[in-house]
Amino acid sequence: MSPAPVELPAATRVFLTRPHTATFTTLRSDGTPHVTPVRFTFDSTTALARVTTRAAARKARNVAAGGPAARVALCQASGFRWVTLEGRATVTDDPARLAEAVHRYTDRYRAAPPAPLDLVVIEIAVDRLLSLNL
Repeated sequence: MSPAPVELPAATRVFLTRPHTATFTTLRSDGTPHVTPVRFTFDSTTALARVTTRAAARKARNVAAGGPAARVALCQASGFRWVTLEGRATVTDDPARLAEAVHRYTDRYRAAPPAPLDLVVIEIAVDRLLSLNL
């Protein structure tokens, strides 16, 4: 997963480093949306967003079931400002990728994420960015 870097205005880049919660939208097998609050990180140089979760979580199962075509959206909002990151997602339990996700999460939120035994990372190759008032 290595799309071209997403061009971000400085205000958007700063907004995406603040420790806000976002909504994460995946699609169930019947095509209906599943929306849940998450914490995430975004690396603008690689256009990769990361969400740590349990392998058994609905969001991880939805992404896994969607295969390589699984598309998702993350939307971080604060008042009348918001940014939505869209792209293809995959789920992995690769130790190096998990370590990178945990490191970035801890840096952004100043606390380690929960660490269940079935921890995985959902990686989103962001290819579309929408925003308002940034």
